[in-house]
Amino acid sequence: MLITRADIELAHARIAPHIRRTPVWTLPQAFGHAGPVSLKCEFLQHAGSFKARGAFNTLLSQPVPKAGVAAASGGNHGAAVAYAASQLGVKARIFVPEISSPAKVAVIRHYGAEIVIGGARYADAQAACDRHVAESGALRIHPFDAGTTIAGQGTVALEWEADAPALDTVLVAAGGGGLISGIASWWGGQVKVVGVEPEGSCALHAALAAGEPVDVEIDSVAADSLGARNVGDLVYSICCDTVDHVALVPDAAILQAQRTLWRDYRMASEPGGAAALAALLSGAYRPEPGERIGVLLCGANVELSKLSEVAS
Repeated sequence: MLITRADIELAHARIAPHIRRTPVWTLPQAFGHAGPVSLKCEFLQHAGSFKARGAFNTLLSQPVPKAGVAAASGGNHGAAVAYAASQLGVKARIFVPEISSPAKVAVIRHYGAEIVIGGARYADAQAACDRHVAESGALRIHPFDAGTTIAGQGTVALEWEADAPALDTVLVAAGGGGLISGIASWWGGQVKVVGVEPEGSCALHAALAAGEPVDVEIDSVAADSLGARNVGDLVYSICCDTVDHVALVPDAAILQAQRTLWRDYRMASEPGGAAALAALLSGAYRPEPGERIGVLLCGANVELSKLSEVAS
């Protein structure tokens, strides 16, 4: 099963009353690039990241059982599911790993979801979530490798194209790959889609190199949002045909991008939310002069004390 533009258009019509149409800010020249840079400010979305789109699309696409919904998440997906469930009057249980950011766990709790610590790493939380779904009949909302999730995330590109037409290339952070799969499904070769991953957390890069999804080790400052060990079959099948390539960036470049966003634009970004910009700042992606670049700023759930450390 692949995701079409029609799927994404239907998803947008479905979720539009429940999400924010986040702004696009186009800078004539910025970040050392001799050409326009379009920033899609998706960090202003409900619950602080793009993931509200996929959560609403899944919840609104099928009946929700009495047991409610369940999700495993390092933070942003859980926050989005908790928010969507609260808005639709649905019970939510979120399984989080011990490495989750306290700021993100606080957002989940704020929206009224039940929080369960599901183990040390994301894979442990996912296993605990799967057991709960099997025992209770709750609806599992997958963070990335599911059609309704991907179509929902693809609505970012639908809006971006309308608000900033004629982009040549977009830089998109990838963790599990649901976001970049949706964006690449929308543009389908019309715009060059470049993934960006930390050097220490690169499941999509590894999958494209291996010719199939493979497990990777995770060690990155952005692991709580870009820390998937395996992208999954659907994400891989979409990205292998539609993503131009994946640029890898060191943690130092991600922290520098966070620092730049705060110092120069007063944008508070979590590490994963700044990763796409890190590729441009560090030279991991080198555009041609005049190339019309889009950079997706996708997450703002950062602990302010850590942002202060990065910015100082």
